Amino acid sequence: MAAILARAGATAAASGSLPKSTGRRRRNAVIVAAATGTGQAMPQEGALERPAWSGETPLSRLVGALIAFKPLYSLMKLASREVIIRTAEKWNIPWREMTKKVLESDVYEVFERIRDPKLVYPDYYLSPFHAYDEGNLSWLAAAEAEPATMSIAKRAIPEATSIEEASQIVRGSWLNTIEEHHQKYSGNCEINDILDIGCSVGVSTRYLAEKFPSAQAVGLDLSPYFLAVAAQKEEKLSRQNPIRWVHANGEATGLPSDSFDLVSLAYVCHECPARAITVLVKEAFRVLRPGGTIALTDNSELSPVLFTLMKSTEPFLDEYYMLDLEETMRQVGFANVCSILTDPRHRTVTATVPY
Repeated sequence: MAAILARAGATAAASGSLPKSTGRRRRNAVIVAAATGTGQAMPQEGALERPAWSGETPLSRLVGALIAFKPLYSLMKLASREVIIRTAEKWNIPWREMTKKVLESDVYEVFERIRDPKLVYPDYYLSPFHAYDEGNLSWLAAAEAEPATMSIAKRAIPEATSIEEASQIVRGSWLNTIEEHHQKYSGNCEINDILDIGCSVGVSTRYLAEKFPSAQAVGLDLSPYFLAVAAQKEEKLSRQNPIRWVHANGEATGLPSDSFDLVSLAYVCHECPARAITVLVKEAFRVLRPGGTIALTDNSELSPVLFTLMKSTEPFLDEYYMLDLEETMRQVGFANVCSILTDPRHRTVTATVPY
């Protein structure tokens, strides 16, 4: 597994997926987790930089202009979706079968139990997203979320021999980074309560619950469709501490202050405008106990081609890359802010609430 991660990292560096020194504005230093032949992770310094194609660059403006032309945008959106599905099925992810299984299940009954009809959605959440006209507020988006998540892992670790192996590498590196940060900076604070903001259909929440089995995990999301899929799957599992699912806005969770030891946002920030990311970080700070850890994992640098495809379905991608996330976390009050390239496509930023 370590050898696979090392080869994937070398491939990403050769293709330009890993950050390079270019003379553009340097962002905060990051640590690149490079696997060695002995299976041990050997940290190496790197620089996480603003990608050349983000912001007010010619490429970014061109992509923006193409998206603004509605007939062409519709074609780009469909093309992006077809590429994702075909790629997943090429990797033996049974996309259509998994989707059909969800849509033909009793998930609709769970939806009625879990939905908060009084919840007001932020304006940005009501826009078309991920090639779905209703964004994340649709059954198709919820039914396809898990195979899409599996595809993310295989794209990050193409050398893996299976989807399961790729997922274990990507998620394992992320979880180990969280655990190591917490052990180093928490002051011996145990992880008893976990909040997974933007939990989607619960994939990341289940990984967290399995990594820290004695903890009580809470999965929180704005989409009752996603939560219904997550809860329906959880009901079929036997777990020491069953996951609790909450339909709420991560910017204003309504949860008590100082009530969690770990707050995770996995692949959430790139889907939000900068103003929302800042509020999410503030809310995480509020609900964390002193010594608690925040962990945000998301995209690192993308190739221009992948950026073009993603931007056609991810309206806030530019804002994510232009925001200095680490500095935002410091301004909110977090300490010990660390950025790790946990796989060739994703970084994890961890920080601590001071005592």
